[in-house]
Amino acid sequence: MSRGARTAGVAWLITALYYFHQYALRSAPAVMMPQLSQAFGMSAVGVASLVGLFYYGYSPFSLVAGAALDRFGARQVVPIGAAMVGVGALLFGSGSAGLAGAGRLLQGAGGVFALIGAVYIATQHFPASRAATLIGATQMFGMAGGSAGQFVVGPMIASGVPWRGFWIGMGLAGLAISALLYFMLPAPQQPPQRADWLRGAARALGVVFRNPQSILCGMIAGLLFIPTTIFDMVWGVQYMQEGHGLDYATAVMRSATVPLGWIIGCPLLGMISDRIGRRKPVIVAGALVLFGCLVFILYGRVGVLPAGVVGIVAGMASGAAMLPYTVIKEANPPDMGGTATGVVNFLNFTFSALLGPVFGRALRMATGAAAERQLEHYQSTFQPLLYGVGLAMLLTFFLKETGPAVRTPATVPQRSRS
Repeated sequence: MSRGARTAGVAWLITALYYFHQYALRSAPAVMMPQLSQAFGMSAVGVASLVGLFYYGYSPFSLVAGAALDRFGARQVVPIGAAMVGVGALLFGSGSAGLAGAGRLLQGAGGVFALIGAVYIATQHFPASRAATLIGATQMFGMAGGSAGQFVVGPMIASGVPWRGFWIGMGLAGLAISALLYFMLPAPQQPPQRADWLRGAARALGVVFRNPQSILCGMIAGLLFIPTTIFDMVWGVQYMQEGHGLDYATAVMRSATVPLGWIIGCPLLGMISDRIGRRKPVIVAGALVLFGCLVFILYGRVGVLPAGVVGIVAGMASGAAMLPYTVIKEANPPDMGGTATGVVNFLNFTFSALLGPVFGRALRMATGAAAERQLEHYQSTFQPLLYGVGLAMLLTFFLKETGPAVRTPATVPQRSRS
């Protein structure tokens, strides 16, 4: 391996570690909802809305992150994002609902630089034939953090670790990661200079947004991702407790199997897509399996299958949501790679930002005057997730195939004439 490749590999790995950290913070509130409700004086639905502010920062800053990376490179941009995440965690741990809301927004705004930065480094310095594999591996680190935010943090909180202590510790860790990124990320080759880089960034955004394939990628990714970002990471633990009567520790472990499945599924589906040279069949297959898993999670009986199997398979299948991140880069000009990733991330998480409160209100309306939430309340609230996954499958058929199998026509040997 050349020195340049090793340097790029180290840069990608450090940025992926930053992605792990911010994803752990993203998923951790799901295992401390009662503590947060008491601390902030809010209902569970109110805390869910507060936690969902993450996506109001994450979505718009996706566009900022993509354009900034194309203009300035990773070293000048990514450490700032990590510092924002650290400060946001410290604010969330302050105990003030107002500061916690501002901190959650800051976590989202800074957290977006992790994924887009890691994808930017991977696709700038490695062969295009490995794009889906590397993007999947990037998401693997994120979902490992998401799993840790439940598997590890849940038992910590249950054993008596103060929730504020957790957030303050993670905030300090975020600042340390920011310093590490600043000193360890290599200085990039100077991007082409523009007299007015804001105008150039706006032009790039216009090119990507005007491409119908970009909009399709964002919609498909968002529809496949919502079952994870809203259902599992916000309501998963309470669903298992209130809907199926499981104790807290068991509910945490069941919920955490979904991001655990992502750890396996994201790189695996990316590798399969690169191996067959096609994106669309893998997206459709993943969505189909996810649809079946959601049906079982909502309407199946607990105990029919071994504990955690459905959650792991659902997480693996929903890893197909990362393939549109590869497609959008292949469907747009190469010099707009960061912008394209930012656009798909913006469209993807706009779904979560807008629909998170909608699902919270729908659950409150479904519960009505009932003293406690029951299984049927969750079923009626989250049934639309099935329609969303079905729509994602349908939209995939309108997506143009961009994999290596169609971009690089196979050479057909000529038959010799005797």
